[in-house]
Amino acid sequence: MAYETLLYDVHEGVATITLNRPDSYNALSMKMLEELKHALRQIERDASVRAVVLTGAGKGFSTGADLSENGLDALVPVGDLLRNGLNVLVMQIRSLEKPVLCAVNGVAAGASVSLALACDLRIASDKASFVFAAFVNIGIIPDAGSNWLLPQFVGLGKAMELTLFADGKNRMSAESALGLGIVNRVVPHEALAEETRAWAARLAQMPTKAIGLTKRAMYRAVERSLAETLEYEAQLQTVAFQTKDFIEGVTAFLEKRPPVFKGE
Repeated sequence: MAYETLLYDVHEGVATITLNRPDSYNALSMKMLEELKHALRQIERDASVRAVVLTGAGKGFSTGADLSENGLDALVPVGDLLRNGLNVLVMQIRSLEKPVLCAVNGVAAGASVSLALACDLRIASDKASFVFAAFVNIGIIPDAGSNWLLPQFVGLGKAMELTLFADGKNRMSAESALGLGIVNRVVPHEALAEETRAWAARLAQMPTKAIGLTKRAMYRAVERSLAETLEYEAQLQTVAFQTKDFIEGVTAFLEKRPPVFKGE
């Protein structure tokens, strides 16, 4: 499928989705949300894809929801728009049993921060920044999972501070985001593409099914007790032991050679 608002490419097991509305700093239009959902469904069905990169074209990652699209009338009823759009997208990223790496190339604001936080790993340009108060600035609450995702990274008190104070200090630098654990790594802007490719290539060579099961276990664990997590780990480990990659991993260990995983 040819996309109007995205660039989509698959190379050596890595699917790269690029938000491609640079003139609007990749604001999330309804068309873009629909195309993102379609692209993720395609990735889910494509066994050749073993890792995913989400990034933006131009100077910004995304400024969040496109509030200029058709005026205020387009935002009513907003609850249904969220349920059928951003909410679906966030859950697609989290439930996709393949690693999703977000390469934050510039400013990320509002709902686009939620998309970045929903990904499994985040690598940021040293020119990237994060704006958490984009919601309160226009008199609304954080959405797209921000109220759950952000406190998971920084704690409740810090999340409140970041989302409520809309002064100049609220634009968080990539280095500050690294210090709070919001991103995993910060690299020079000119090296972002190369470093992202290296990370994604490494992920694409790993045991994909084990990564998918790890996502299931880890994301469920934050909502469950230790006892429930222990039982769920036992169930998922039973599945992992039945994969071909597990057999390859043990065989390679015993033969003292690097494993060659095929995502099976």
